[in-house]
Order: sequence, then C-alpha cells, then structure tokens
Amino acid sequence: MPKRTGRPRGFNCDEALDRAMHVFWRKGFEGASLKDLTVAMGIQPASLYRAFGNKRALFEKALARYLAGPVAFVHDALNEPTAFAVADRILRRTAEFLTGGLRARRGCMTIQAAMAGGVEGEPIRRKLIALRVKEQDALRRRFERAKSEGDIPNDADAADLALFVTAIYQGMTVQAINGASREDLIRLSDTALRIWPK
Repeated sequence: MPKRTGRPRGFNCDEALDRAMHVFWRKGFEGASLKDLTVAMGIQPASLYRAFGNKRALFEKALARYLAGPVAFVHDALNEPTAFAVADRILRRTAEFLTGGLRARRGCMTIQAAMAGGVEGEPIRRKLIALRVKEQDALRRRFERAKSEGDIPNDADAADLALFVTAIYQGMTVQAINGASREDLIRLSDTALRIWPK
C-alpha cells in the first residue's frame, strides 16, 4: 500500500494551529523541531507546508493565536477605568495565567520562544523584542492618558510606571517556572502595587 500523504480526513486547521502554539510555547522557536510540530498537529511535513507555509510562518500564526487568546487580557486591561486598575488587572491575571492547569511552570510564550541563540531564530527574537517593546509603549500611553486625566499625580513618570509593571509581570514568568504558586504571585503583585503613586 502506498503511504498516504496530505492532510488526514477531518483535519481541523484551528485545532492543528493550537497544538503548534503549545509546542512552540513549551520548546521555543528553535527548540521545536519539524517532527515535534507534525506529530503534535497530526499531519505530514508536506501538509504543514501546504497549510501554513514554512516553520517561521507557522510560528507567526501560532503567536497571533497566543496573543489573541491566552494573553489577550494584557491588551484588554488597558480599558480599565483607572491606571491602578490597569496595573492590578495585568498583574493578577498574569498570576492566574501562569499557574493555570497545563500552563503551570511554562512561562510566557513571547519570552520562552526567544531564548535559544542560533541564527535561525534571530528574526523571531527581533520580532518578539519588538512585540514586548510595543506592549510596554501601549502601557506608557495609557498611563500618560491617566496623568492628563488627573488619575495619577502630575509628577509620576508614565514611562517609568510602564517599565515597572512590565518588569513585574515578566519577572512572574521566571518565578512561575521556578515553582511559585498563584498565591505567591498574587502576593508579589500586591507588594509591587503598594508603591503605586497616590
């Protein structure tokens, strides 16, 4: 019997992409081999290329899925009515996210996926750095708005606050990987926010 190629019957593109996202999340861009991806997705390499393009294109689609799904709360938090509520929601939801079920000790995909240092991953590392900078800049703009509205003191520095919140929630990733519990991370969030400008 000739070996079957192509997509298996009942192939679900969204489900396969979700599985690829979890492989990249767990192993990083460079650490995820073609075999890891095709086994998890339940398809042959030729099908992967036909459906998603190359490995980099697949990663970028998986990253978009990650940003719109598991960590959408970071962007959504910008709609909170006060700057403190923005920071509090980001940090508390990060604590919940990092310690929830299968995600426990896995960390953040945008940090984990950029860890390895080969040539293949350099464009991905640059993309993820730009993404993190963009997220921090969105926080800065939100805090500048809060300042103009009188929600935070006039002498507060919006850029410093954005850097502070970003450093805390990124640091939570390391703590979660090290075994910190949800309660530990929530205490960290509460301690950090005690210095919030009144």
